[in-house]
Amino acid sequence: MDKAVTLVINVSAMNVSFTSKQEKYIADQLSSGDFQNASEVVRDALRLHELFRKRVLDELRAEIDKGWDGPTSERSVKDIIKAKANK
Repeated sequence: MDKAVTLVINVSAMNVSFTSKQEKYIADQLSSGDFQNASEVVRDALRLHELFRKRVLDELRAEIDKGWDGPTSERSVKDIIKAKANK
């Protein structure tokens, strides 16, 4: 069962619900000695998520730019759909 955990970040508090798996992960991180409290674990996870998300979006934007800047396809939309359906 999910439990609500109160995290204190600077002077603001937030109620956050974690799954049992997430709770165990936080507890394991605390047991490892790498973190002093649950707030540190969550802040670290959010920092890593922000970096990961930025990287994914930057890579996606680069691929979109390559598509826009690349040569125009000779295939029609119908040709592309047909080729996908035949796979």
